[in-house]
Amino acid sequence: MNADNTSTDTVIDGTATEIPAQPPKPGKGIPKRTWVVGAVALPLAFGAAGLSLARNGTVPMTPVEPVAIQALAPSGATAIKGDVAEIFGNKFVVQDATGRALVETGPAGEGGKLVAKGESITVQGRFENGFLHAKLMTHADGRQDLVGPAGGPPPGGLDWARDKVGLGSTPDVPALTEAVKKAGYDDVRVTGRGPRHLEVAAKDKDGRERELHVGFDGQVRDRPDR
Repeated sequence: MNADNTSTDTVIDGTATEIPAQPPKPGKGIPKRTWVVGAVALPLAFGAAGLSLARNGTVPMTPVEPVAIQALAPSGATAIKGDVAEIFGNKFVVQDATGRALVETGPAGEGGKLVAKGESITVQGRFENGFLHAKLMTHADGRQDLVGPAGGPPPGGLDWARDKVGLGSTPDVPALTEAVKKAGYDDVRVTGRGPRHLEVAAKDKDGRERELHVGFDGQVRDRPDR
């Protein structure tokens, strides 16, 4: 206090004053931090739908009626039904009243956890060189295991990314199946999907088992590695 009782304390006005937002400086792009946040947020946004999106690249396999193990013959799409007799890592033996068959499950079956000894199982897949290479396994309780790659575009590319968010090519399976029949094949069974084609097992006019690629444009050709 001064002698004249006049205060020298400074009084700060508490009235709020809006500070106008500063426009971004010309020539500046989106801050790097924004890109980082966006990159993290995008997968999280799709997380809830992740399981359904991951299946966009797949197509339904044509169900195949099981045959007796004794009747197994080279085929791109066949099936057996029986009991699991033995398990050897990613391979197991299925036994029915006519014989035994060795089933191979690839990396998905490592550790022998896909099946249990003694359980009843139906296995659909490709039979060649004495092995049934499983693609679909159905347990007695109806539970199914899809074994092997789901198909579709190779991971990491633009087509793959479009598939994952539901924007990829959707093959017209009935129309493509009809294209195979018009090309002179019968007993057409869809076994999977490639980047831009369906994988199909069928029989030619002489009754021989064939494995085919059917482009989404309807072109039918032999599977390249056959």
